[in-house]
Amino acid sequence: MSLFNIFNVTGSAMSAESVRLNTTSSNLANANSVSSSAEETYKARHPVFAAELQSASYKRSESVPVQVKAIVESEKPLSAEYNPDHPLANAEGYIYKPNVNVMEEMANMISASRSYQNNVQVADASKQMLMKTLQMGK
Repeated sequence: MSLFNIFNVTGSAMSAESVRLNTTSSNLANANSVSSSAEETYKARHPVFAAELQSASYKRSESVPVQVKAIVESEKPLSAEYNPDHPLANAEGYIYKPNVNVMEEMANMISASRSYQNNVQVADASKQMLMKTLQMGK
């Protein structure tokens, strides 16, 4: 594997982790929102990653970047709360809350942040190796 391929792989990984951080922050921002119907209620979103196998040859030593295939909504059930005094309560007195689990989202955010940092470190180490290689020619 060429050192130049490392930059493609780490760049795609950092881009994917950035999308993961953005969806996590969106989930956290909407965790306490409410609405009067299940259709209007915010649903947690999660990115789906996949390897870009079509761009790589089928040699075992070849690097394979990552891509974001889609951002999907969670299928977990929403929570309905009986609160007839709430201004957004429907005719039956219910409000609907998102299916966002704040603890899971915080763990997801920490994981994405650390993965991003690891990829930055890999790119930096690769850059340093390339610089050392260039200096060998002097």
